Amino acid sequence: MSTPHLISFDLCPYVQRAVITMLEKNVPFERTYIDLANKPDWFLQMSPLGRVPVLQVGNEVLFESAVIAEYLDETNAPRLHPEDPLTRAKHRAWIEFASAGLVSLWNFYTAADDKAFAAARADLDTKLDRLEAILQDGPFFAGAPFSLVDAAFGPFFRYFPVLESLGETGWFDSRPKVASWKDALLNRRSVQDAVQPGYADKLVAFIKGKGGVLGKRVA
Repeated sequence: MSTPHLISFDLCPYVQRAVITMLEKNVPFERTYIDLANKPDWFLQMSPLGRVPVLQVGNEVLFESAVIAEYLDETNAPRLHPEDPLTRAKHRAWIEFASAGLVSLWNFYTAADDKAFAAARADLDTKLDRLEAILQDGPFFAGAPFSLVDAAFGPFFRYFPVLESLGETGWFDSRPKVASWKDALLNRRSVQDAVQPGYADKLVAFIKGKGGVLGKRVA
């Protein structure tokens, strides 16, 4: 089998999901970074939706992070999805919830005015409360085993240390289960290695460039 080739953007949380999955499975891969503000023609021909991640496997191309993660899970050990169909479906549903959380984060750090900023913060708080209510014994989503749900939430939780550095704190004060899960994920080697050095500084610069309420706090 040829070495998978991942097309990436250095801040994309959806790319991170694919990287985490490959690192968990020790799958060798090549990686090419592109500028999403100036997408090359070869990428647009490759990606029907014009989004990353894209995984090239030989002459075949896969797009959308959930599809890529499931392909990697089905073709490489150890399995990160449950064997039971109902449990597996529930995990897929919570992966979708993680994607909704990423949208909420985007709305938060790009909010243009105080009203939108407060609404986005409230939305994130509601999502964190929902997670606190469903989490059981850790350290991960399903207990001891690391799953594709964890691979989806690792990039979500990676935002919060940066948000805290910009003065947005208190996310986990009343959510001990979420706090423990977040810490377990951010201390996981695959999650740490899914981004390049300097990620936090790049994210701060990106937030500043959006010119929203949060970005205006950046010196």
